[in-house]
Amino acid sequence: MPKLNKAINTVIAKETDGTIQITFTIPYSLIQEGQEQALLEISKDIEVPGFRKGNAPVEKVKEKVAPATIIEKALSIILPKALGEALTKHQIKPLIYPKFELLNAKENEDWQVRAITCEFPKFVIGDYRKEIVTTAKSSTIWTPGNSKDKPKEKTHEEKEQNVIKVLLAFADVQIPKPLVDEEVDARLASLLERTERLGLSLEKYLLSIGKTPETLRQEYGTQAREALKLDIILTKIAEEQNIKINDTDIDKAIKESSADEKVAQKLNTPEQRRFIEAILKKRAILDSLTSLI
Repeated sequence: MPKLNKAINTVIAKETDGTIQITFTIPYSLIQEGQEQALLEISKDIEVPGFRKGNAPVEKVKEKVAPATIIEKALSIILPKALGEALTKHQIKPLIYPKFELLNAKENEDWQVRAITCEFPKFVIGDYRKEIVTTAKSSTIWTPGNSKDKPKEKTHEEKEQNVIKVLLAFADVQIPKPLVDEEVDARLASLLERTERLGLSLEKYLLSIGKTPETLRQEYGTQAREALKLDIILTKIAEEQNIKINDTDIDKAIKESSADEKVAQKLNTPEQRRFIEAILKKRAILDSLTSLI
């Protein structure tokens, strides 16, 4: 069983929007060990004529498996540990799991793999409270004595939308491209799933609404940037304000979100509870800022 503990060189490149590229140079001897381990693991589930399942010689298994499958499996063994070490060494806190790109996979040469991820963008939000109050006052000026000029009292939803507009216009935030791409891909996958349920192809659906894959992706990109920008701004404010959400609030949110006990159980996991906590923090900030108007 290979130890997979040989030195892997990493080079970090950071962009101004928070995008991070990590280039791994993996010794070829380590690649060979990874491929051996990959074949051993693959052999447990593959059937080779003349041998019981899981008992075929590695050489016979190799003949039955596509080289790309062996490469993918070997890298899945090597890269997680290499990634963890690189993140710790370079003090990187990724927002999303990296996408990997194989740059070089030649025989008898060290391999190169690039991982692309991103960090929380650095920015200064400024005196957003003052900006919200100032904007609200400027939009409610009216002439005394003339009732026609007096504006109607805004609803909570209208006030909230005004707050969101101010935050998006006031804060100068660069959204990491990998974060936008991931959100756009998720929206496209969701659209594809919906159209397939309706028995439509994505091409026919786009034709019916007068759009192309390119224009739809651009549209989703614009929407994703705005949504992500707001999310990042509210997250930063929640951190600065040290907003706390207790377990009781999370339990209440889970209970209110679903009457189905099975769904509630799925939501009541550590990962989902952290997600709900983050949402409640941003909700608390938005409500607080809306009350300023």
